[in-house]
Amino acid sequence: MLVMENTERDKVFSNGDVYCGDYLGTIPHGKGKYTWSDGTIYEGDWEEGKMTGKGLIIWSSGSTYEGDFSGGYLHGQGVLTGADGSTYDGSWRMNTKDGFGKKKYYNSDFYEGSWKEGLRQGSAKYIWSSGNEYIGTWKAGLMCGRGLLKWGNGDIFYGLWVDGLRDGSGFYRFADGSCYCGTWSRGIKDGRGTFYPAGSKHISLKKWFKSAGYDGNLKGQLSSVEENSTSRARIKRSISEKVTSGNSMRSPSQISSRASFDRDYIVGDISRELSSKESSYKLICKSDDDQRDGQEESDVVFEREYMQGVLIREHIKKNAGKSYKVKHRSKFTIKESKTRSCITISSGNQSHYFMLNLQLGIRYTVGKITPVPAREVRCTDFAEQARIKMFFPRKGSQLTPPHYSLDFYWKDYCPMVFRNLREMFKLDASEYMMSICGDDGLREISSAGKSGSMFYLSHDDRFVIKTLRISELKVFLRMLPSYYNHVQLHENTLITKFFGLHRIKLKCGRKVRFVVMGNMFYTELRIHRRYDLKGSSYGRYTDKGKMNQNATLKDLDLSYEFYMDRSLRDALFKQIDLDCIFLQSQNIIDYSLLMGLHFRAPEHLKSLLELPDSLYNTENELAADGATSTAGLSVPPTGLMLVTHEPGSVSTAPGPHIRGSTLRAYSVGDKEVDLLLPGTGRLRVQLGVNMPALANSKVKDNEADSTEVELFEVYDVVLYLGIIDILQDYNLRKKIEHASKSLFLDPMAISVVEPKFYASRFIDFLEKVFPLP
Repeated sequence: MLVMENTERDKVFSNGDVYCGDYLGTIPHGKGKYTWSDGTIYEGDWEEGKMTGKGLIIWSSGSTYEGDFSGGYLHGQGVLTGADGSTYDGSWRMNTKDGFGKKKYYNSDFYEGSWKEGLRQGSAKYIWSSGNEYIGTWKAGLMCGRGLLKWGNGDIFYGLWVDGLRDGSGFYRFADGSCYCGTWSRGIKDGRGTFYPAGSKHISLKKWFKSAGYDGNLKGQLSSVEENSTSRARIKRSISEKVTSGNSMRSPSQISSRASFDRDYIVGDISRELSSKESSYKLICKSDDDQRDGQEESDVVFEREYMQGVLIREHIKKNAGKSYKVKHRSKFTIKESKTRSCITISSGNQSHYFMLNLQLGIRYTVGKITPVPAREVRCTDFAEQARIKMFFPRKGSQLTPPHYSLDFYWKDYCPMVFRNLREMFKLDASEYMMSICGDDGLREISSAGKSGSMFYLSHDDRFVIKTLRISELKVFLRMLPSYYNHVQLHENTLITKFFGLHRIKLKCGRKVRFVVMGNMFYTELRIHRRYDLKGSSYGRYTDKGKMNQNATLKDLDLSYEFYMDRSLRDALFKQIDLDCIFLQSQNIIDYSLLMGLHFRAPEHLKSLLELPDSLYNTENELAADGATSTAGLSVPPTGLMLVTHEPGSVSTAPGPHIRGSTLRAYSVGDKEVDLLLPGTGRLRVQLGVNMPALANSKVKDNEADSTEVELFEVYDVVLYLGIIDILQDYNLRKKIEHASKSLFLDPMAISVVEPKFYASRFIDFLEKVFPLP
């Protein structure tokens, strides 16, 4: 048994370090002082030769730390004072700031909130010495997620941030009472929005939060974001090795209860700030109303569209304050309709249970089929017997885990077929499960559409889940063998990529069938416009009241012609012909070309760029007052350019909606090409993905007296294309239309036409949309 020696004596090590204090045998234990040869000093508690307990360390640089130690690490609560005068008071874990803490920087900036592995991450407040203040979420040291920035001059912005820049939907209110609701990309306005002049009636913050998808629960909205890791090192732990103030170490952590309390306090500041601004604005409006003597009806607002900061379109709208609503949806947006859903799962906990059941089932079946040795698909893999069935009781079983949902029966259709399809589409099984079955869960992105289906989106936007009617399920199962052969033969196919077909049956007997698809709008570039094109004119327009940033427009709404490189166009129509022949062979009609457009600002308008309202450098510090700085700003491009393909310069990772080869361009000598966007990046050009074109705007006769101003006629655009809605059988649709007597309508206008005629009309329409150069 070792006996504690309480006698203090100095011990000098061979490297010049000195220890004076208590020992356990020959090991420092208890109270003691250790001095390194370079002058660094630690005085405090020791345990079996390691700094553990309370202590004070003074580095030779002048930095000091006083607080908790454990196993030789800064670990627990403590205060670090830097040689430059900065201080940090908060939680530590293995030498890194981790948990809740307050830091005052050398330039008098102040941060209070969550830290993760030495970086600002989670909910927090940052106050600049200039008086500007940010309250919201952070990720990897940068503003990321939802948050509010208040400038010293009274301007405020509340919305989405990415990498320290406004990116996504937001609400910007100027000090004079005017405001702009719209979208931003890399810190500059990009897309559609509405500007309300000072003194005009505009949407309240409370209504905007609700219509933009912010449910008002700010504490919930400003939760911690995805964890990021950075390189870390540890404090040297041997007695004769000094502890340096700049070291850090990787380790997972949980925010303390104190941090949780302080986080709620900080997030509450957003509610108070916005409430204060809202109240102040109401007083201003009331005063303005008294002065205007009831001239409220003269209010006007400006519906605008920006392209990388350049204003390209403006529409003057009167009396819009009462009815204007901002729609905020995910990248994949489905048309709104009052059609009743084919399944009653969209209300309350029922939808939550469905999503949880779906995740449990997919995790089970993918995990079960993945270890099976790979082999070629056989005819029996498409047969009625090719099903995986399992009962998921709430309490769990030998084969299923316990869960908090309802008891349900799970059926997985043709598991070997879809396993091979996922591999054919180069989709990793673990990534597939993490995307759909991760802790972040799924989210419902639309009410029932025209077909009565519901749509859900994976947390990372990669996959769309659509519920099916029994008739659509039968059509899909019937065409699945041919579909498998088609996508195997044609890697460039534009037809939707399917990754799984499943069914959930509750104990009450209700059945929900659904298919997992790739999200076509999971893209590197922001999608500014979406079109669903069928080549028909009957009912193919969108009500003006429903046109917004994320609306999916129709045939009659399209006012552009797209001119492409000759070889790119030939490849596009060659594949469209092949896909239409396939769909025609399966008796399918009513399919669409889903088209996403990314607009680029005209080259000669760089000088008209509307700069961000605030500019940040890499340290997230605001530029000096009155200065014009471009630090950290994504400068808009000067056009599009096709260059010879370089595999090492672009990402070749397959997306959930793409698989094909790199395309060749006539303008580059029929070589494989990449798309170069100066100032933005370099992208691989594939069929239906990152395809450049020139969009010519066609001015319609009925728009001659319109209050909407189209500022430019020609745009550079990047196209994203795919064929969707391929589960409509001609014979079934004909029966339905006969029952509703809709065949008395003009047969050229209705959708129920023979597959051959439908395909011909579809291609003829697209040839007008993409004319020969």
